[in-house]
Amino acid sequence: MDLIPTRDEILRGETTDIYFRRTMEVLRATGKDRVRVNAEAIVKKFPAGYGYAVLSGRDEMMSLLAGIDVDVEAMEEGTLFFPFEPVFSIEGPYGAFCELETAMLGTICQASGIATAASRVKHAAGEKSVLSFGARRMHPALSTLIDRNAFIGGADGVSAVRSAAFLGEAPQGTMPHALVLVLGDTVTAMRAFDAAVDPAVPRVCLIDTLQDEKFEAVRVAEALRERLSAVRLDTPGSRRGDFRRILQEVRWELDLRGFRHVRLIVSGGLGEEEVRSLRDVADGFGVGTALSNAPTIDFALDIVEVEGVPFAKRGKRSGRKQVHACKACGARAVRPAADPPGPCACGGAMDALLRPALRAGTIVEPPSSPREIRGRVLRRVERFHAREPRP
Repeated sequence: MDLIPTRDEILRGETTDIYFRRTMEVLRATGKDRVRVNAEAIVKKFPAGYGYAVLSGRDEMMSLLAGIDVDVEAMEEGTLFFPFEPVFSIEGPYGAFCELETAMLGTICQASGIATAASRVKHAAGEKSVLSFGARRMHPALSTLIDRNAFIGGADGVSAVRSAAFLGEAPQGTMPHALVLVLGDTVTAMRAFDAAVDPAVPRVCLIDTLQDEKFEAVRVAEALRERLSAVRLDTPGSRRGDFRRILQEVRWELDLRGFRHVRLIVSGGLGEEEVRSLRDVADGFGVGTALSNAPTIDFALDIVEVEGVPFAKRGKRSGRKQVHACKACGARAVRPAADPPGPCACGGAMDALLRPALRAGTIVEPPSSPREIRGRVLRRVERFHAREPRP
């Protein structure tokens, strides 16, 4: 058996929790596997400090359900949502999707966690670029998933070759410390890179491998002059000291010598707070672990209706629901699905966020491109922060 489950194994329910398989044994034995239910996915609590989450993985989840006799209503991929809002509901014979619950939740929990973390890092970076360097922090089978969700959350680019091909973007990167060590000198390595690599690729030199960042930055800038696009500081924590002052010093020395065009790229264990604290002295960030190992968004899927009758476990509100959002002020409300939305308290019109996504196993609309979803997420995050109370 291979370590990585195949898609067919996932669809056969072989990655499910055993209690779902035993549940199906019971339902078939009692003739109840075709009982029709409506189940909804909500999050009760976000990771600490999160004011919203980004729904991601919804389109992939729909592909798991395609061809199965169920209907799904869901928020759009890339929608910002809040605790206790159903992000999707699924209706059909319970036995049709029981053994897929584990895979469905796993798909959106991790994807939404990465996309949400990326949206927060991008907001912290402001106008500065953020690249996803997270592929190396997880199993390679997950690299494209990580980068896809980091990108739609707001990352400006990704470094892994396959991820970039999936997204339809050019991969972005610099050079590893290994190249400097093998060639024995930073300028030698940069000259060799310049001679060998496609001229269309920006020349970005790693300057923390062997010597002081300031002197290495000046050396490589004087060697490549206008062809040098940026320098990257991946300075290890044991040598970092006051990283902000190091960046300011490098900037000063480059500017003094006429290399104002050379940007400063920073990487190495950066998270949201480090990005925010350095965005006025750096021009771009490479972020890895904070994206690939982002906290998951913990969805739960619960039955809220059985054979058309509202029925839910303790602690859950029964019945099908709709989530409404005001176009004018952004106010949100969760109401019974049969209730008309009515106007918002501000007078604005309310939009229904749960829309048909799957009908009798057929996907209603093709998924948007990653770049289109990313654009939606960036606009929604901007509106979210614009509406935050000011101190």
